[in-house]
Amino acid sequence: DVVVHAHQTISPEIVGIAASLGSTQILVKKVPRVCVLTTGDELVPPEEKPTPFQIRRSNGVTVAAVLKSYGIRPILIHMPDLYGEMEQILAHALENYDVILLTGGVSMGKFDFVPRALRILGVQKKFHKVQQRPGKPFCFGTFKNNALIFAFPGNPVSVFMCLHRYFVPWLRTSMGLPILQYHAVLQQHIHFSPSLQYFAQVQLATNTDGQLTANFIETNGSGDFSHLAETQAFIELPLERSDFHPGEVFRIWPYS
Repeated sequence: DVVVHAHQTISPEIVGIAASLGSTQILVKKVPRVCVLTTGDELVPPEEKPTPFQIRRSNGVTVAAVLKSYGIRPILIHMPDLYGEMEQILAHALENYDVILLTGGVSMGKFDFVPRALRILGVQKKFHKVQQRPGKPFCFGTFKNNALIFAFPGNPVSVFMCLHRYFVPWLRTSMGLPILQYHAVLQQHIHFSPSLQYFAQVQLATNTDGQLTANFIETNGSGDFSHLAETQAFIELPLERSDFHPGEVFRIWPYS
């Protein structure tokens, strides 16, 4: 008889069931080999003290922390804003990893070399720029050996949102896990006039009717990483509208 169906994360309960049946070897999905590449000469290691024109690196360690919850131990590499070195590092990553997660260097700045380097190396760009905030410059492509490239903007909140909205659903699907859909009741009015899909940070709670509620938290943009510590999800607000009202239900993308 089947006691545990496939396509589940091995939980403590499943471990106990397997042990009781003597199933000490279980066939599992292979997790992808992931390389996390960060860019920017203004970024210094977290343990160093930055000068007035520098900041500490946070994107790489944040992405790595999320991946570890899925049993993935990524390689972290920081690339300088020098085109030659960047192309060399990218070429090695494309040949040796299943997934490359890039942060920074995909916008229109003077040193945003990533799109050019990926094009020259033979990456097939599927899209570059999404009608959303945060994370508009997000770029996605594929390589000849089936490697996937998720190139996120450099702002920390943009990285965090794109990771949970795009990479995590792909990862779950590729490993045969379901993409769980969550919705929450908005608790206050939000006005957002740009014609962009808006991913707002919200605090989650449960009301006396047992409904999941979303309390909108004002932030200072995609560089304001601090509010992620007091929120638990992004609420996805459609680009066809500018006003969103209390009591309306929208999809959320939890990260805590």
